[in-house]
Amino acid sequence: MNSRLLLKQELLDSISKVAQTLNINPQYPITDTLISGDDSLKIEKITLNLEALNPFPKPLVYGVNLLDGIWQLNYSTAREIRSLNKLPLGLKLRQVYQIIDTQKTSFFNVAFVEHSSGLVKGYVKVTATFSPQIKDGDLLPQDTINVNFDKRFLAIQKIVNIKTPIFEPVKVFNARNPQGRIPSLKVTYIDESMRIGRGGDGSLFILSKVNKIADS
Repeated sequence: MNSRLLLKQELLDSISKVAQTLNINPQYPITDTLISGDDSLKIEKITLNLEALNPFPKPLVYGVNLLDGIWQLNYSTAREIRSLNKLPLGLKLRQVYQIIDTQKTSFFNVAFVEHSSGLVKGYVKVTATFSPQIKDGDLLPQDTINVNFDKRFLAIQKIVNIKTPIFEPVKVFNARNPQGRIPSLKVTYIDESMRIGRGGDGSLFILSKVNKIADS
């Protein structure tokens, strides 16, 4: 097994290990605020080493087809993901996905939530469009997209295990984009089953390609 694949497996194993230590379902994302500083630094170090071996360093030129599909979030340091770990009213974060359609230059993020009692299940969904970012001196986009968040949906799927389509969604409102800057995402590593990205604010996202969405 080559060094890239070894690093990739080491990264996934490290995330899985901290999830096990925290007694968190491995299907649910981990954030750096939930783990020790040493574990966070270890994940960051492995990630940096793996990014240096990115097989598609210009993913918007040579790896666009790899971006399409369903991506499940494994680990993040992003503020918006951290905030989902502090939901009110006894709600707990479950699976988080990003579904990308490069033909339509759009994606949506969906985070499933569940009440600690298990009696209520729902999700938060954010839709967005994106455009390739072309930096000064480049003729083509390389690895970064600019993002425009569109709508935010709040939905309740089940109450006492009974489906509630009337509450899908229960509320829709305009998503807020950051003031004074254009949100962006740099794809720092991608292959057929893993993607790593860095937000414009430096936040880290580690995701795995999956075949379907599972709502817990």
